[in-house]
Amino acid sequence: MPPTLKPAVTYSHHELPEVSQLLGLFRQAPWAKDRTLADAKEMLEHTDLAICARDSERLIGFGRVLTDFVYRATIWDVIVDRAYQGQGIGTEIVKRILHHPQLQRVELVWLCTRRPGFYERLGFSSKEQTGMVWSRSKNSRSE
Repeated sequence: MPPTLKPAVTYSHHELPEVSQLLGLFRQAPWAKDRTLADAKEMLEHTDLAICARDSERLIGFGRVLTDFVYRATIWDVIVDRAYQGQGIGTEIVKRILHHPQLQRVELVWLCTRRPGFYERLGFSSKEQTGMVWSRSKNSRSE
């Protein structure tokens, strides 16, 4: 039996993903499954940099950045289609973000995650626990 060939994954930062394909990925993640088409479209309009991974025309991975391009950048929404996980696609997306030419001056890159081990293998440190979160839904109930 001939070996199964891995799909030819291509990466791009030149074009934003089709919103309906991105929602297909988001539906796979508990943290993003309730996002709407309109909100995802608006989110993409305000994204400074996005990396997309594709198998032919199919969006199979995504990550995005909000940044001032000098001092700070924050990575958001790194996600890989379940059928493609474990092939290094998420790692490649993060590496492409960290080494992107537009981000080379950025002093600190931040992210929020529930999977710290994955990011620690890429050089992120959890030693500086300075993040705080304000939740609109939690704070609007107390008014």
